[in-house]
Amino acid sequence: MMDKMILGRYIPGNSWLHRIDPRAKITAVMAFIAIVFLANNWLTYALMFAYVLYLVLTSKVPFLFFIKGLQPIFWLILITLLLQVFFTKGGTVLVDLGLLQITTLGLANGAMMFCRFVLIIFMTTLLTLTTSPIELTDGLEKILAPFRLVHLPVHELALMLSISLRFIPTLMDETEKILKAQKARGVEFTSGKWSDRIKAIIPLLVPLFISAFKRAEDLAIAMEARGYRGGKGRTRFRLLRWRFADTLLLISLVVLSGLLFWLRS
Repeated sequence: MMDKMILGRYIPGNSWLHRIDPRAKITAVMAFIAIVFLANNWLTYALMFAYVLYLVLTSKVPFLFFIKGLQPIFWLILITLLLQVFFTKGGTVLVDLGLLQITTLGLANGAMMFCRFVLIIFMTTLLTLTTSPIELTDGLEKILAPFRLVHLPVHELALMLSISLRFIPTLMDETEKILKAQKARGVEFTSGKWSDRIKAIIPLLVPLFISAFKRAEDLAIAMEARGYRGGKGRTRFRLLRWRFADTLLLISLVVLSGLLFWLRS
């Protein structure tokens, strides 16, 4: 399970993408999620896949790691794809099943929705794979700094988001351990009636919640023992520095947006 989970994990490296300022990476990911909806034909999607593929390959993160990362949400992607295929009307009817019809427009929309899922997942996970939790926290705090004017606890909010991402792999690992322990005690999760399977989840959820609250309590005690009192008056050991490569990354997204506008149907 841990080999398939990529959200929230960080892989140390020395690629140019690892050295990019976290503020630039966070801004680039948010901008990419917005412009991905500009693509509406196969040429624009091919352009976006080429852009993402270049980032993935130059990040020096194994490509198979991204492929495995799609497996935990495979069913979500499949359900979305089927809804688009069967319930989108228009175009030539290829298969008529009465209430359900498969049309050329439905297939096209389903394929494009699949492409959007893959592109967004690759970009968001690339952010966490190449950015350490500390850098991610500092970057989020800097980006949200203007909200201090309305008395928003920016530092605490950025820290909460970073810790949440960091603990996703930890909780998945804990879930796997509990799952194996329950199976060793004779609990069946994959056989029997659906009602029995749902009831079998309870012995999995209860210890998982207890473990999560225990980890949260231990983390709070550790932070208090180290003198953490919030963001007010805190200094930083590592200072963020904006470089030309950071500007170049954002410029590349502006160029990509212009090309998508030009190539749109």
